[in-house]
Amino acid sequence: MTARVVLGVGAGIAAYKACELLRLLTESGHQVRVVPTPDALRFVGEVTWAALSGQPVTTDAWTGVAEVPHVRLGQSADLVVVAPATADLMARAAAGMAGDLLTATLLTARCPVLYAPAMHTEMWEHPATQANVALLRRRGAVVLPPATGRLTGRDSGAGRLPEPAAIFAAALSLLDRGPAAPDLAGRRVVVSAGGTREEIDPVRFIGNWSTGTQGYALARTAVARGAEVTVVAANVALPDPAGVKVTRVVSAREMRDAVLAAAGGADVVVMAAAVADYRPASRSPGKIKKDGRPPEPIALTENPDILAGLGSARNAQDRTPLQDPDAERGRLASSSSPRQVLVGFAAETDTSPAGARAKLARKGCDLLVVNPVGAGLGFGTPDNEAVVYGSDGTVTPIPRGPKEALADVVWDLVVTRLPQR
Repeated sequence: MTARVVLGVGAGIAAYKACELLRLLTESGHQVRVVPTPDALRFVGEVTWAALSGQPVTTDAWTGVAEVPHVRLGQSADLVVVAPATADLMARAAAGMAGDLLTATLLTARCPVLYAPAMHTEMWEHPATQANVALLRRRGAVVLPPATGRLTGRDSGAGRLPEPAAIFAAALSLLDRGPAAPDLAGRRVVVSAGGTREEIDPVRFIGNWSTGTQGYALARTAVARGAEVTVVAANVALPDPAGVKVTRVVSAREMRDAVLAAAGGADVVVMAAAVADYRPASRSPGKIKKDGRPPEPIALTENPDILAGLGSARNAQDRTPLQDPDAERGRLASSSSPRQVLVGFAAETDTSPAGARAKLARKGCDLLVVNPVGAGLGFGTPDNEAVVYGSDGTVTPIPRGPKEALADVVWDLVVTRLPQR
């Protein structure tokens, strides 16, 4: 479906990257009207924007007055994307100023608004900028955290514009949701993704086929719904989703530590990663070689069950104050919240309801997403299907479709279980 998109361009050196974002939007069939600020034209000229968009370009409300552009553009847009969003531009938007066509459009827009910030690290971290970002988010806008990397000149740090492809993916998620309010705004979300690896020796490991595609889809859709998202990614080769903090791990124990560190104060934890149940009891310091003799059996030991540990600790806190002498359980309990929503994923070849309900009870989570694997389903595919079992007895089938669609159904179910603020 063709959408009407306003691409606002702030006065930053990263404006040249917005040309690529414009190309992605127009080539996907959307009608894009570029609205730069006056100073943005110092970086990329009007002719470039007009040629790439096929639409007229102006920065002021006095051109084409009969069409009342400062009102009509915002009223008719399905999405407004601001990239780059400079510190100055976000400050003016937060204050409700309307000194040029872009800020006037932001005031009249009743569609989703997506900001992709770009500025020097000190400007991004300044309390004034952080307060403006928080205010815009409270009002329902989606503000992506900037990427970290090379900035202007020799500087490097947080403040780099997210890659155009990542901004484009976030924009598509917002368009898919339509005018719905960002129902995860102000919520902190942790998502695990990928598949853990347990080393046998420096060359070999025990692993699985998970690529992290479903976990990253959950992260992207959560950002589009306004959440602050942390992904704990195990051996994922996908590009980082825009607006997401990514912590990379390898093994199940590393994932446990990273999830616990991120889960403190989180509203939702979604364990979408495929975590190895077992690891070798000992790791060979050198490569195990064939020498003509029968191989030595590899003894296995059980890995920690991260989701069950979080569920057990959370449920124990619900019942009584924590007085558990076990240090590991204490770590788990202190990392979770009695009001935290826990979601598990179970990739199964046997998807019987009885087995699913038993696993749901054993894990102690609120929702268990059971998805079949094999025969072209599950790992490494762009689509998925599942049945979601709730601890309240609900059963929600999700037909086969894009993993982003499955993710949105999961978030719909999560939102109904979040406490009101």
